Amino acid sequence: MDVQVKSCNGITLMPINTRLLSERKVFIEGDIDRKSACDFIKQIMLLSREDEISHIDVCINSPGGEIMAGLLMYDFIQSCKTPIRMFCTGTAYSMAAILFACGNHGRYIFPNSEIMLHEPLLGNGIKGNASSIRSISDSLLESRNKINNIISKHTGKSVEEIEKASSYDHYFSPEESIEFGLADEIATFDMLMEG
Repeated sequence: MDVQVKSCNGITLMPINTRLLSERKVFIEGDIDRKSACDFIKQIMLLSREDEISHIDVCINSPGGEIMAGLLMYDFIQSCKTPIRMFCTGTAYSMAAILFACGNHGRYIFPNSEIMLHEPLLGNGIKGNASSIRSISDSLLESRNKINNIISKHTGKSVEEIEKASSYDHYFSPEESIEFGLADEIATFDMLMEG
């Protein structure tokens, strides 16, 4: 989708994501995978290089996705010196919930949005012999422990509380998200648009 932009050369068309990026708005939409992680990292690097002081707003509307891709994004969010504010603009499920919860300068959830935590899942089509299945199981448990520790760090809840909450598909309303420590406050359009 393109939008009209006024410039000294008149009116030009610009992709809406480019325009929003120029206003320091980054989007995590759809499945989290290697490509979306790389795109996200490039955008954060670009905005951070341009201005380390002004905040970056990340709008999340995602069902989650790949653990390793999400953890790469998490590492960049945590190590970035630029303030990053998170906005849940629909759903932040699974890995997207972890990314939302790690916002270092505010975690805002819109009134009709939802967060969901659960244990890491196996990918489709997993095959192998007993030894390889055991190795996959060990890796999955290691990922679960790593993710539970991350969520614990950002919510203030104990790892045991996180394990209990994520032992099934646990959906949180905005109010429940705030109470559990996943979000800081209910978002408004004005919050998202402030520069």
